[in-house]
Amino acid sequence: MNAINLTDRKNAAISRGVGMTTQIYADRAENAEIWDKEGRRYIDFAAGIAVLNTGHRHPRVIAAVKDQLDRFTHTCHQVVPYESYVHLAERLNALIPGDFEKKTIFVTTGAEAVENAVKIARAATGRSAVIAFGGGFHGRTFMGMALTGKVVPYKVGFGAMPGDVFHVPFPIELHGVTADQSLAALKKLFAADVDPQRVAAIIIEPVQGEGGFYAAPAAFMKALRELCDQHGILLIADEVQTGFARTGRMFAMDHHEVAPDLTTMAKSLAGGFPLAAVTGRAAIMDAPGPGGLGGTYGGNPLGIAAAHAVLDVIVDEDLCNRANQLGGRLKQRLESLRETVPEIVDIRGPGFMNAVEFNDRTTGLPSAEFANRVRLIALDKGMILLTCGTHGNVIRFLAPITIQDEILGEALDILEASMLEASAGS
Repeated sequence: MNAINLTDRKNAAISRGVGMTTQIYADRAENAEIWDKEGRRYIDFAAGIAVLNTGHRHPRVIAAVKDQLDRFTHTCHQVVPYESYVHLAERLNALIPGDFEKKTIFVTTGAEAVENAVKIARAATGRSAVIAFGGGFHGRTFMGMALTGKVVPYKVGFGAMPGDVFHVPFPIELHGVTADQSLAALKKLFAADVDPQRVAAIIIEPVQGEGGFYAAPAAFMKALRELCDQHGILLIADEVQTGFARTGRMFAMDHHEVAPDLTTMAKSLAGGFPLAAVTGRAAIMDAPGPGGLGGTYGGNPLGIAAAHAVLDVIVDEDLCNRANQLGGRLKQRLESLRETVPEIVDIRGPGFMNAVEFNDRTTGLPSAEFANRVRLIALDKGMILLTCGTHGNVIRFLAPITIQDEILGEALDILEASMLEASAGS
């Protein structure tokens, strides 16, 4: 069965709303490599959209899940609990930034973690309004869509969004928005649209994911924390994409001097198995009554087992330092291409959460067309890349942090050749 036939079957059987970046149908995978149904090999710089920081099928993750399979696969923790759920909560409580007592809940997806963080914040504060940032991505559920700062494709056609959600610009100096301007926009919002005493929470990605891999400046994060404390607003850090060594620290908020009240996690928490979490101040996490939080599959035993192995691998293989080393190599290669690829306008990102942004060389405007051309050329050469950004003109790099040095070198060669070819055709 070839890819064309599979695509025909997919088009006949699956809603078109489930978009596909490639027409590659995976057959097997190992660490940073995928082989398709036709036997072609690809270097994976998408990693399931930041899900596989520890790579495809890490031996320790697979072993942990196999061991759990031999014990039990589901009881629903709210009916028959299990120690591994409790232990993982204890580990996250210790790891999440903040020198205060914490508690955790487990759910299944990042969007579900965000939904629950908003529920918890509203229960704890007795307030309803939530503030998010333009360009942010927080999921495809209705509250997730409302919080997300991008209409197409996430909100278009789905009708009215939940109320009491407000947006302000994210500080991106490259696009003319300073940290001071973002803070001024928040204060203007308080003066014109919503009483700060009615705001339950402000949610922010420490490094925007889908929005383009823009990192929040340290001074801005500190000022945001002070503003939240001034008005009794909770600060939610969405670490769904940034967590678990991706930025060179366990969490992106570890780069800052301030801590959030609530943290949402998913993606690389369980190395490819569905698991998400919310961790926060104990008193805040205890605000909802018994039964107000949870879910049938939340904290599934297989995902919990995988997550324990992931946390062990991050420490034992020193993946935070590894992320910094890999990101350094990647950014150095990209920097070497600035003169020969004039479309490059910015290279950025902490750890191994890196991106390159492109503008049209003639107009100076964001060029989604050029970014997509690089992606398609690289795909033809055997490398999977993802684009992102409000304008679609950013390529983000999310290879496993466990990628072998020789495969990273091969990938960098493909990337360079693809960018040069795309630029030559401009």
